[in-house]
Amino acid sequence: MRRTFIVGCPRSGTTIVQALLARHPAIYTLPETAIFEHLYGDLEWRWGDALAEPARRRWRQRLGFSRRHARETFAALHRQLTGRTPSARVPLQVSTLARRFIALMDRSAAAAGRSMWLEKTPNHLLYIPEIEALAPNAHFVHVVRRGADVLASLTDVYLRFGNDAAFGGGVVHWARRWNRAMAIHAQHVGRANHHLLFLEDLVHQPELEWGRLCAFLDLPADAPMDNACQQTIANLNHEPWKLSAIHGQVREADPKVDGLFGPKMQRWLQSHLASYEELRAQSTVDQTRTAPRLHLAYDARTAGVR
Repeated sequence: MRRTFIVGCPRSGTTIVQALLARHPAIYTLPETAIFEHLYGDLEWRWGDALAEPARRRWRQRLGFSRRHARETFAALHRQLTGRTPSARVPLQVSTLARRFIALMDRSAAAAGRSMWLEKTPNHLLYIPEIEALAPNAHFVHVVRRGADVLASLTDVYLRFGNDAAFGGGVVHWARRWNRAMAIHAQHVGRANHHLLFLEDLVHQPELEWGRLCAFLDLPADAPMDNACQQTIANLNHEPWKLSAIHGQVREADPKVDGLFGPKMQRWLQSHLASYEELRAQSTVDQTRTAPRLHLAYDARTAGVR
């Protein structure tokens, strides 16, 4: 069974890429699980948020035992995918529970007659080392979008839906997070199991980018595709902002930067966001070679927006 994870900064286009791939007959997918986020925690610290520190571990966590919330999340996912409660007791160890998740996905994809499963949780970008330790042959599709467009999309969604937990924090907060995502993307340029997909390239040259993506995933690019994504990848009652993406029809998004950000804010973004063009140029280097890290003007964890 082949395993693939789609990762990136939120509002970078991860949902549309997931929905596009879900139209392929070889791929099995599902809504975001956030399972590694629940298992390993420290989300804000990993993003480099101001004042965030690693969570204090109780003795059980220091010994590798999972929190109750993570076990409940796994049990709920098991019921969702199989229609039944786990027959065996949900394991207490984090590593064992994570392996159970991988096995559950393997079985679910096989039962659906698919040879690859696809998990898309943007925040799993921050947990790549843990995922690779559990699934060394897993593939990662990094979806990258211009920083100003990401921040405009985040601002637009927040204004329309007011979801503080998902999109709150303001422009400076999300600029730091986007820079952090760029640092992680840069660290994986040229690694064999990692592929950087730039959203604007997918929009403007879809056939070329689709071919490159299928070659990376070892999928036949000419396989008969569903006209639209038939698999459930989002609960629109809880995630209405995904409505335009869930069918897997790639199109250019409505421009939002000029409508939401004035000239002063746009100048601030230009001077404080990491170089998108530098990363995009670096990604054109042969993916089989080890590319040097970009010399981006921010720290690898704190992301440098001050």
